[in-house]
Amino acid sequence: MASQTVENYLKCIYALQQYSPDGVSTNAIAERLETQASSVTDMLKKLKTKGLVNYKKYKGAHLTDNGMTIAIDIIRRHRLWEVFLVEKLDFKWDEVHPIAEELEHIASEELFKRLDAFLGHPQYDPHGDPIPDADGNFRDNRDKVAVSALNEGEGGILVGVRDSSQEFLQYLDSIKLTLGSSITVEERFAFDQSVRVSLGKQQQQLSQLVARNLLVLKS
Repeated sequence: MASQTVENYLKCIYALQQYSPDGVSTNAIAERLETQASSVTDMLKKLKTKGLVNYKKYKGAHLTDNGMTIAIDIIRRHRLWEVFLVEKLDFKWDEVHPIAEELEHIASEELFKRLDAFLGHPQYDPHGDPIPDADGNFRDNRDKVAVSALNEGEGGILVGVRDSSQEFLQYLDSIKLTLGSSITVEERFAFDQSVRVSLGKQQQQLSQLVARNLLVLKS
């Protein structure tokens, strides 16, 4: 059984290596976990000894098969808890992440088997992220695209967000933009790459940063 610290490191490396498949730097891990690079280096050496990461100084780290298995299991637990908190306890989607961060470390396989069944085997969490099944398989075959990549006149249904921070989700709530919302790009502004979009009957101008973090299924 991995410690909470080990689990946090594995989940962190898993997330970062999606964008750095050749190796995740110690500085990137330190920034995400809000710790010192020297502490990260020490932990990576320990994880390498345990067979959970491959690590070479100056070349970064990536998960071994065993490390990947544990990381995906943590992600599964986290996302199932988020579904439970939103659907059964009426938490908002911007409130659940820190709570799920604590609950994800419960390691009972039977608990998560029953939780999954109780929730009806959900495929996605409240932020649109896919939930791996008990064998670690992601079942998301949706062809998602960022709103920032849409041309004028193109649109789709919001199915996910790249940024699940509390600040971003609260911003989306303030403009009444939730999963399942219809979005159409009406105009793109060359100056700053912001876009004017239709959200049902209302229109809203979105910055490039916001548009880049919204994922839609094109209609």
